[in-house]
Amino acid sequence: MSEGLFRLDGKNAVVVGAGAGIGQAVARGCAVQGAWVACADVSGPGAATTARSISDAGGEARALTLDILDADAVASAFAEVRAERGSLDIVVCTPGVNVRKPLLQYTADDFDRVVNLNLRGNLHVLQAAGRIMAEQGSGSIVLFSSIRSVVVEPGQGVYAATKAGIVQMVRALASELGPKGVRVNAVAPGVVDTPLTAPIKDQPDWYAAYADRSILKRWASPEEMVGPTVFLASDAASYVTGTVLFADGGWTAVDGRFDPGL
Repeated sequence: MSEGLFRLDGKNAVVVGAGAGIGQAVARGCAVQGAWVACADVSGPGAATTARSISDAGGEARALTLDILDADAVASAFAEVRAERGSLDIVVCTPGVNVRKPLLQYTADDFDRVVNLNLRGNLHVLQAAGRIMAEQGSGSIVLFSSIRSVVVEPGQGVYAATKAGIVQMVRALASELGPKGVRVNAVAPGVVDTPLTAPIKDQPDWYAAYADRSILKRWASPEEMVGPTVFLASDAASYVTGTVLFADGGWTAVDGRFDPGL
């Protein structure tokens, strides 16, 4: 097996959500593996901070202020990267939002907020990246789903539906663009210590219950999502498309309700 199988040397990547959390860790991880990285985020200062940290560590990066709810802005940003760098090889999209409420209490505004970002925003990314990559005949797109695409709990109904929807969009685009040389996959994290999960961390009992639910008995760090993402982006996954890589500490592998002490 080639020593450089997981390397991203010569690749041009856009990581959306790079201003914090998983996206920031992934942007830095891609740079460590040799990619040039456009750090895109709705927070311009957050994107700039990540890009600067990559440059300070000897990597190559630039910042992009980008709202994935703006389809034209997404298309323009990706086209700009391709024009500047000659290709758009990797696109990773991590942003998501959740409104924790029972379904019977959900308002139209709550629904629109979650669905618009998690589904419409990701669709914009898939479309813009997919068009460029199909034309150039190569590329890898990685979206972020969740364990909630297959399991749910009270208050997570709409969020879970969007994460399942991301999986189906990934599968659909993979089937449509495979003949063009484009791969499309998803990473499905379990509980990760990010700004999105901060409200849970602030409640010790809830935080501990989630930690205990996984086989590894702990939360993940954002950096632990780098390996799965880099794998899917790299030539190591050259025959992997239309799939979901669960990085959940075993959450979806076990029931977790009772340990019979065998």
